[in-house]
Amino acid sequence: MKTPLALFGSRERFVAEHPYPLDRFQLDALDLLDQGQSVLVSAPTGSGKTVVAEYAVHLALEEGAKVFYTTPIKALSNQKYGDLRRRYGADRVGLLTGDNSINGQAPIVVMTTEVLRNMIHAEPGRLSDLRYVILDEVHFLQDPYRGGVWEEVILGASLNVTLVCLSATVANADQLAAWISEVRGATGVVIEQHRPVELKNLFVVGDRSAERLHLLPTFVDGRPNPEAVRLDGMLARPGTARRGANGSRAALASDSSQARARSARPQLYRPRRVEVVERLAGEHLLPAIYFVFSRAGCDESVRHCLDEGLKLTTTEERQRIRAIVESYVDPLTDEDLSVLGYSTYSAGLEAGVAAHHAGMVPPFREAVEACFAEALVKVVFATETLALGINMPARTVVIEEVTKFGGKGHQELTPGEYTQLTGRAGRRGIDEVGYAAVLCSPFHSFGDVARIAGGRPRALTSSFRPTYNLAVNLVRRHTRETAYTLVSSSFAQFLSEEDLVGELEAVLAVLERRGYIDRWKVTEAGARLAGLYHEADLLIAEALESGQLDGLDPASLAAVASGFCYEARRERDAPFPALDAKVARRLEAIEDLSEALSDEERHMRLPLTRGVDAGFAALIYDWAKGRDLRQVLQPSGGTGRRGRQAAPFMSGGDFVRNIKQVIDLLRQVTMVAGEVETAQSARVAAERLLRDVVAASSVVTIPVERGTIRAGGQPAS
Repeated sequence: MKTPLALFGSRERFVAEHPYPLDRFQLDALDLLDQGQSVLVSAPTGSGKTVVAEYAVHLALEEGAKVFYTTPIKALSNQKYGDLRRRYGADRVGLLTGDNSINGQAPIVVMTTEVLRNMIHAEPGRLSDLRYVILDEVHFLQDPYRGGVWEEVILGASLNVTLVCLSATVANADQLAAWISEVRGATGVVIEQHRPVELKNLFVVGDRSAERLHLLPTFVDGRPNPEAVRLDGMLARPGTARRGANGSRAALASDSSQARARSARPQLYRPRRVEVVERLAGEHLLPAIYFVFSRAGCDESVRHCLDEGLKLTTTEERQRIRAIVESYVDPLTDEDLSVLGYSTYSAGLEAGVAAHHAGMVPPFREAVEACFAEALVKVVFATETLALGINMPARTVVIEEVTKFGGKGHQELTPGEYTQLTGRAGRRGIDEVGYAAVLCSPFHSFGDVARIAGGRPRALTSSFRPTYNLAVNLVRRHTRETAYTLVSSSFAQFLSEEDLVGELEAVLAVLERRGYIDRWKVTEAGARLAGLYHEADLLIAEALESGQLDGLDPASLAAVASGFCYEARRERDAPFPALDAKVARRLEAIEDLSEALSDEERHMRLPLTRGVDAGFAALIYDWAKGRDLRQVLQPSGGTGRRGRQAAPFMSGGDFVRNIKQVIDLLRQVTMVAGEVETAQSARVAAERLLRDVVAASSVVTIPVERGTIRAGGQPAS
């Protein structure tokens, strides 16, 4: 095998073939790879970090080795797969996600990070010729739910593998690189602060005395704009005091005169979404991504644009939009499209506006992305999920509020989150300037906006914790000393956040008491647990060992399995239907197992394993029984009281996502179940679930200039 240093002529060819001259930071990163080092690149969104990943792919092909390109989400994996397939050809590129297994033996394989983690634990033999691993969006390692996966990959991958870590701008990139160097060997860090496209921050104020909205620079000479401060001070806010006649501040009274004053329309106001779009269109600042931190708000925005007759596309653009959309929704029946609200969705797209959020089925979301990539759709109303690496650059990004709802209520955006959202503003090679516009609001001040927009990114932290699955895999593959060394080598331990060797000894104690390990050996039950990659891994294993998943028909097993995967959203459109009695009894028994496990975890001061949620069980039971989408989501036939459209039990996107999560778990049960009948029932259940809209949402569609490539594949285990 050639060494990177022997490939210098190859590098010259790579650089010469690139469509634009490489920046200094890109060349510095290529130098590090040529020296055989791993590399961490921390740079703004849209700055061109992907070039470094492309060079690693190039080197792997030149060396006759394999390269894995990992991403945090399936949508980004699908997009990268399409990009690489177009560049290198279908025979040299594969895809492994929870949905698809396409050409997994190819020299270039795109996958979600979880897939690689699972391979490291379960199939290390498949990685013998792996030379490079690209960890895209590596700052995800601080994600509280999934971040530990990135650290498991960094710690567990062979030391012969060169890592290419790509990160958004973080305050302590050098610290992260120092940790990787400590656990893997020489790792260079390249930090780039400069955006290739200048970003201008704007503050948008509605003024009824003016002919159009104010678009004010957020900063003037590096300081908050005094004009924006002045106008923001005139904006009426709920619960604030007003100046009395003598200049003192007096709280609003409740008498009739004050009530009339409150009811009068204020001169300054938060602009309506349609107004903002029209103002941006008038200034030639489209296309735009308009962040609304609410799924319902995104959908309402499209309807309002349609109601007001907004049309941003030409006849030729509408024709192309129709062709793209039809290629994505072709597998769906007319009945399914009706349930999913296709008429409003397609009308919005043809007018040049669209929503983008997790409540939409993947074919709808992906068609929006494809249309936006061709600048056919001019405005996308999106939740923050769009900021997670999807390549959808725009001229302008609009942020309606600088607070969003999180797990602990409404929280203010961090400077890092603001940078991530606004990173889409400005298309390299097209725009000289990108714009980030924040609306005035009664719920935040201009001072809040300026502080967030001008703030520095926070330091990256670790979310790594030894899981039950990780613990049994460590016991299975390593000596006690090596296992303890690996855990003590985590980024969390490097940052001196806590003693992880001790939230490991507690985990091992729980596993030993419950019969999954015996002194430093894995039992049969432990071997089954080693194949369960899920946040409720031990609870699922306990359900298997106690027989709670045995003796169930496929539909009932799917319903019971959904209890481990489903988590109710904060708000729900309609109450779910009643459960099958057998399913209800099994879920109740598993909840008893959950409570016993939680008691032990509290005693050991371990994080609690989540319990079961029966909310999705009735829907997935009906789906596994073969009922169609309308029968499952709108069992009343689509009409409710007074002839109105009945509210569905959940959105199409949520339905598909939950089904896919259960399919993934059922496939794991198929592999590990001790009872042959249980494994067979799990296999049949997974097959029955993967149909119609769920199957259509698992196909990778790659739009090209004329027609599309539909790249379906076997589901990845």
